[in-house]
Amino acid sequence: MRRITVMAYEKALVFKNGKLVEVLSQGNHWIGWNKTVQKFDITELFYHEIELDLLMQNKQFASLVDVKTVSDNELLIQYKNGNFYALRTAGTYCFWRNSINYSFDLINLDSFEVSQDINRKVLKVPAVSNHVNMHLVESYEKGLLYVDGKFEKIINSGVYYFWKGEKLVTTRKVDLRTQQVEISGQELLTKDKAAIRISLFASYNVTDIMKAIDDTKDYARQLYILFQLALREYVGQYTLDELLANKQSASDYILKFTSKYAVDFGVKIINCGIKDLILPGDMKDIMNQVLIAEKKAQANVIMRREETASTRSLLNTARFMEDNEMLFRLKEMEYIEKISEKIGEITVNGGGRVVDQLRELLGST
Repeated sequence: MRRITVMAYEKALVFKNGKLVEVLSQGNHWIGWNKTVQKFDITELFYHEIELDLLMQNKQFASLVDVKTVSDNELLIQYKNGNFYALRTAGTYCFWRNSINYSFDLINLDSFEVSQDINRKVLKVPAVSNHVNMHLVESYEKGLLYVDGKFEKIINSGVYYFWKGEKLVTTRKVDLRTQQVEISGQELLTKDKAAIRISLFASYNVTDIMKAIDDTKDYARQLYILFQLALREYVGQYTLDELLANKQSASDYILKFTSKYAVDFGVKIINCGIKDLILPGDMKDIMNQVLIAEKKAQANVIMRREETASTRSLLNTARFMEDNEMLFRLKEMEYIEKISEKIGEITVNGGGRVVDQLRELLGST
């Protein structure tokens, strides 16, 4: 016989002929020489070379342990005193009972969404995070969730965690804020074959995420092309002169045209407008020459109109003076007065005869 001492944190397995016959707890024990003893730390995971199923045939041993079996599509999160302790993958695990306050979460990876019952801090532990995908949807976004390439549901803003398993989980997001599209330097031909360059801007937002993401490939690109077509159709309807005269109407036309088709992309056009309308250099010179000619013609018309009015006024005055001697004399005195305003001094020659001449000139009424 030999004496075996088992500490408080230990259990001892007694084997005879390779078979488990007894489990020893804390204390001193006498063991026959025909038996073998193996000690185990009960605070650690139990492991033995002998198949666990054979050990479990011993009822004493079976009452002292908990066995957890983890399948290929499962994970086992082990907690110690309520805190994360270890992550167990596929396999069979044996834990001593009543030694440490262990608890467990058995995760089925076929259920790809991480349960809200699992503490999010645990998911950030490296051992666990390697098995988790995190998807962030911002406050101004919405997303579509796909499982194995198939649409699952619409997800709102928030943080989402998914287990890495056999199922492939992906998300696609869209920005719901007002966005802008700008078409710069689009070269187009007017109805009279004049080449011009137009820059346009527009604002829009996504109203139907399913149409924008699931039913349309690159809705922003599709929208850009739609504005190009609207511009081309509008410009092609007018000559250059008509286009310049009706530039303000372009916004209403393009807005109406694009809004009709943008609905199919899940997009609402808010507003649009022509930013720049640029003529080629030679066309600018021609337009400037036309403008100068028009202004000169307008000036000539005004001058002729004023000359005609002045001549007509003189003619009417002459007719009145012809019939009224008094009016003639008043007009004569008016002109003499105007002439006198221009004279600095008067030198009189001829003696008293000059006064008589002035009297004769002015007359006596």
